[in-house]
Amino acid sequence: MSLSSTAADFLAAVRVDAAVTALRPDYRAVVLVAEDLTPGPPDRASEALLADAEATAAAPDHPHVLAWAEAFRGFGAKPQRTRPSVAALLRRLPELPRVDRLTDAYNAVSIRYAVPVGGEDLDSYAGTMRLTRAAGDEPFETTAAGEPVVEHPEPGEVVWRDDAGVTCRRWNWRQCTRTRLTTATTRAVFVLDLLDGAAPDAADALARALRTVSPGARIEARTVRGTIPPRSGGGKVPATGEERQPVQHRDAHQQ
Repeated sequence: MSLSSTAADFLAAVRVDAAVTALRPDYRAVVLVAEDLTPGPPDRASEALLADAEATAAAPDHPHVLAWAEAFRGFGAKPQRTRPSVAALLRRLPELPRVDRLTDAYNAVSIRYAVPVGGEDLDSYAGTMRLTRAAGDEPFETTAAGEPVVEHPEPGEVVWRDDAGVTCRRWNWRQCTRTRLTTATTRAVFVLDLLDGAAPDAADALARALRTVSPGARIEARTVRGTIPPRSGGGKVPATGEERQPVQHRDAHQQ
């Protein structure tokens, strides 16, 4: 079955701003939207996925991981202090904490394929999901010392955001509390952050993992690339697109 119209519209609207493409022209986001998920605490299925991935995880110095450290340096972040999410996970091996069945499923894909993967509650989003460079005044809801706080990104920081504020800081370093997955999440959006042709099979692996923990899930995916910056004397490179597909994702440049 296809996604609902609201979920399909959300997926179609996801965008990557040209300012991010100018920073890393090789970047692409593979975005999966899933409905009819089975939420809840870790179970046997999610445990099997994560345990197998822990036993076959990528090395901390995998080229994909090192490429993300370089990408962080490109917008002024210090990857030894605020690490790309996949680097932070690999440092916690040999055993990752168990969170919930959806989070554990996408963490398994992240450490196996050496790519940053994140998941958020679709129903907690406000408007369009987009990757951009921050102005510095956007709200970011998080916690400090166990208490809710609102922080702000650094100007120029690469952030995922919606109409209500920042949903993930420093590309994939830290997600906000407002849109995080919970044990009640039944509709979610997942993002694989990819550089320079990394892990072409990771998106299909994530879809399989989600269907392992949620056999009735409806999932569609789309690859999103930012507008290619204009050449001297020319305009933007035209966008191209293909139809969404339930399993195999479409690949589209944006207008």
